[in-house]
Amino acid sequence: MKHKTPFITLLMLFLNSSAVLSQEYNAAVFNQNEKTLPYRILLPESYESNKNYPLVLFLHGSGERGNDNELQLFHGSKMFLDAEFREKNPAIVVFPQCPADSYWATVEKNSSTKFSYFEKPKYNPTLSLVEGMLEQIILKYGVDQDRIYVGGLSMGGMGTFELVYRNPNKFAAAFAICGGAHPKIARKIKKPVWRIDHGDADAVVPIEFSKAMVDALIKNKADVTYNWYTGVGHNSWENVFADPGFIPWLFSQKK
Repeated sequence: MKHKTPFITLLMLFLNSSAVLSQEYNAAVFNQNEKTLPYRILLPESYESNKNYPLVLFLHGSGERGNDNELQLFHGSKMFLDAEFREKNPAIVVFPQCPADSYWATVEKNSSTKFSYFEKPKYNPTLSLVEGMLEQIILKYGVDQDRIYVGGLSMGGMGTFELVYRNPNKFAAAFAICGGAHPKIARKIKKPVWRIDHGDADAVVPIEFSKAMVDALIKNKADVTYNWYTGVGHNSWENVFADPGFIPWLFSQKK
């Protein structure tokens, strides 16, 4: 009798998990200027159209790019399905999916761990789609515009910095996990309350990028919470998602 290889076992576990998540998060596609952006949206269990709810926009990492409208749920989405969370924090949660040939942030990658960020990020058509999707959701559903939150991991952390740069007055709070940006944009992104997390053993996106952003935000008098995880590699999002203070911190923020 043949045994399944570890790869096949992991693949089956992912597919099963993805199928369960997909049943909870409704699939949708945003269209703008003949371009499309697939996304998944989770509404409160007892959603009422006449009420306004906080909204969480989550930007995934580069490994979850594509057009299947499922893979973006791989990291972080389970956190918002927790029964206690849904009872205490009825919210709208949105996971867009970045195309395979695109990037959430305007960066140049010189090697496996060398990123160049722009002081004035260039036009980013993928983030333009995200912005259009967000405005459509705000019009379609009841969204408390004083409680719109954005965050992401890795590429999504980089995209979070850039999306706030493009929309400095839109968000009440932002979280960037193992991401980075050009420190000179800090002056323009100081309004939301920030949380920045990174592992000091990250071999994919060096922790120095997050440290530089924290220093720049503090110099610009921004409200920043930050955590450096000793011995943790690129998967520092696991520490964030396991932190019992993360969700209460996020949902306590208001413009």
